[in-house]
Amino acid sequence: MKPKNIMLTKERVAKLADMGLARETTDLEAAMAEAGRAYGTPYYISPEQIRGEVDIDHRADLYSLGATFYHMVTGRVPFEASTPSGVMHKHLKEPLTPPDHLNTTLTAGCGAMIEMLMAKDREDRYPSARELLEDLDALARGRPPKYAMQRVDESVYDTLSAGQPLAKPERPRGVGATLESNLPTVATVLGVVAGISILVNIILIATR
Repeated sequence: MKPKNIMLTKERVAKLADMGLARETTDLEAAMAEAGRAYGTPYYISPEQIRGEVDIDHRADLYSLGATFYHMVTGRVPFEASTPSGVMHKHLKEPLTPPDHLNTTLTAGCGAMIEMLMAKDREDRYPSARELLEDLDALARGRPPKYAMQRVDESVYDTLSAGQPLAKPERPRGVGATLESNLPTVATVLGVVAGISILVNIILIATR
């Protein structure tokens, strides 16, 4: 899964295209043939796919979905390097820069959701798309996410409920060239809402 594979119909329904690498997770013959090889676009590939593991499951797709969402809300891919192997190495080893540190208009809950999707250990990701849908619904309603909540400092919500301003995290160097800091906040929020809508449609398609 990657941004170029997401198509929108005239009715604004998301469709997945270019599924050349897709296979049933129960297809052990294909899994054994692929063992030890990395298949996928480096910018959105999961760590277990990079390692060429045999027992790849739906959580690899959730990782790629998280990487796609990360790109959508920050304007940059999660990891960059001069070579594909360098990018894959970062997926395996380098800590992810929280998306709400790059785009400070994002809520902590939205950032935590993306970080949970992109956990390097798949056991730390959402167990299925159903739990992700619950968190997406909570975020769309302005509530903190239930499953990604463990990654969010609860004091953030205490501060918000008390009406106190949040201290903005320091923006990493070079980000200004990627994100336009003078974009209207409303436009950014609308973009995030649109992104959530796209993700919900994709997950609904995948779970039917």
